[in-house]
Amino acid sequence: MASGKTGAGRTTALIMAAGQGTRMKSSLPKVLHPVCGRAMIAWPVLAARDAGIGRIVVVVSPGSDLGESLPDGVKTVVQPESDGTGGAVRAAIEVVRESDEVLVLSGDVPLVSTEVIASLIEDHRGSSAAATVMTAVLDDPGSYGRVVRGEGGQIEKIVEAKAAGDATPEQLAIREINSGIYCFRGGPLADALGRISNDNAQGEYYLPDVLPVLNEEGLKVSAHVADDPAVNLGVNNRADLAVVESEARRRILREHMMNGVTIVDPGSTWIDADVTIGPDTRIEPGTSLRGATEVGSGAVVGPHSTITDCGIGDRSTVLHSVLNLCEVLEDCLVGPFSYLRPGARLEEGSKAGTFVEVKNSTIGPGAKVPHLSYVGDAEIGGGANLGAGTITANYDGVRKHRTVIGPDSRLGVDTMLVAPVEVGEGAYTGAGAVIREDVPARALAVSRNDQRNIYEYAERRKAREAEGDQKS
Repeated sequence: MASGKTGAGRTTALIMAAGQGTRMKSSLPKVLHPVCGRAMIAWPVLAARDAGIGRIVVVVSPGSDLGESLPDGVKTVVQPESDGTGGAVRAAIEVVRESDEVLVLSGDVPLVSTEVIASLIEDHRGSSAAATVMTAVLDDPGSYGRVVRGEGGQIEKIVEAKAAGDATPEQLAIREINSGIYCFRGGPLADALGRISNDNAQGEYYLPDVLPVLNEEGLKVSAHVADDPAVNLGVNNRADLAVVESEARRRILREHMMNGVTIVDPGSTWIDADVTIGPDTRIEPGTSLRGATEVGSGAVVGPHSTITDCGIGDRSTVLHSVLNLCEVLEDCLVGPFSYLRPGARLEEGSKAGTFVEVKNSTIGPGAKVPHLSYVGDAEIGGGANLGAGTITANYDGVRKHRTVIGPDSRLGVDTMLVAPVEVGEGAYTGAGAVIREDVPARALAVSRNDQRNIYEYAERRKAREAEGDQKS
């Protein structure tokens, strides 16, 4: 792994993120669009950091706020005007001057890996070059800039190929292209930046223009050929974003599978970049694991479950359910068709079954809420069992109130608990009970209205309906 320091100085990663991204047709800055749950700009930042680079600087446009999308310790520099890639690096000229090495990345090329960065830096140092350009060889180089080499394989220049006349037919036949990723020695780069011109149709400074300047100074400009196609996967529009996200998802799924996770159908499974999964867990089709979700070992998730920012314990099962900002400990069963909302916590061996909704509540060890129930703002003791249709009426129209159900209690079907209320340890409620007062431990609470049967009601109702139809 590449070190973030060399000699008395240090290596700086300079990430260009000042582009306007107009082709995204979005009010959100391009580099803030998510790629598998992580802001686009965070991908190259984290890759550089994992490669051991201690100082990371992001070049942004005026008024741009990347906010919480940047990890702690990342600095920003403003590019005053949109004047090209060379202008972006010129905006950080003081950073360049005080750095031994400068790694240049693009914020809209998110899938450059830590390994690729480390390999580039190692190659750069080994060649004693003033600049090392990461290149790639493509069967169809399209409009990518072509790498023109001279004697000994040294790079002479990068020739643009975006418009007719930019390159000669011989140059267009070159299959080696510029990825837009570079490693420079800081001092020579700072000097060369002062000598490039924006005398072109776009009035911009192009970073590749420093390469001929370095050559004129007798400095070495070398190439590092990458075999990872992701170094060319940039995002200019939403179609590009979909391609990049598809590749990111493929890589994420493969890494989990190589680490011992069974993913039954990768084509129908979505796992965000920051999700962790233990070995021997099985992810069924149609499942989405989002945010910072953590899944333990030996669990089963899905089919068709969506889990966001949750913890799922070892050997737990989540079937056909939606979970958000909650915690499920070991050996639990959730679903099918459960909805666990923020603040829900299922302790060891507990169950939230079919069509159960839980919010801001703790289900104690071994407790069961089998089906058709709503548990909100409640504490369910260990070993308790809630009958079908149990409802905690937690909201009085102004404030939320809590319900406490003691360990080993047994609630009959259709029990309504009007909070604040407490059911003691080992207590029972009868079917259809409306509980408005505390139930002592080991007591049975019942509440019922006298039943009255109205005979021949159906016939009289039909008669009234027929009379109404005749009058209308």
